Amino acid sequence: MRAFLTLAAATLVAVGFSLQPAVAGLLGMPMGLQSALQRIKLETSTLPPMAYTMFCIKYEADCRSRRVFRGGSVTLTAERWADLNEINQKVNQTIVPEPNELGLAGEKWLIGPERGDCNDYAVTKRHELLERGWPARSLLLSEVVVSSGEHHLVLVVRTKSGDLVLDNLTSQIRPWTRAPYRWVRIQSPVDTRLWATIASRRV
Repeated sequence: MRAFLTLAAATLVAVGFSLQPAVAGLLGMPMGLQSALQRIKLETSTLPPMAYTMFCIKYEADCRSRRVFRGGSVTLTAERWADLNEINQKVNQTIVPEPNELGLAGEKWLIGPERGDCNDYAVTKRHELLERGWPARSLLLSEVVVSSGEHHLVLVVRTKSGDLVLDNLTSQIRPWTRAPYRWVRIQSPVDTRLWATIASRRV
């Protein structure tokens, strides 16, 4: 699949299409949704979730500040888009959903468990992409609130085309402006051990 997508993108460029329309096609979005590819605006520094702090004690390498990558965001090539789709689908299908019935007391963010909730999906996807060489500063965990009022964790991938959301509630990778959530806080791309509040999005 990755080879096919790479070949398709190369063919589009060869016949005169720019990378921007090619990426739009890869995302499976109408051209009119290009405006949805926006960047999340961070506001003030805030405390990370307590469960994240405990996660970092257990998985120190995944929380280590990595300052070697400059720029913070990545170019969304066909190969990178294939990476995102592969990891998103694999993790969503591998982990059996098991809701946390204990609230904050039962939150345990685990990488690659057999059963888990949204937190486990998000940190596992981030871990898998880090293993493939993605820069930590482009892989940001984010806390949101769903329509039912429950808090939910997703992975935001920061690209030069805009911020994308990998979510266990859908198989589709969406621009953050198309995810129907209230956004609460997100890891800082400057230092992913730190978190920040999120400015209200414009629709």
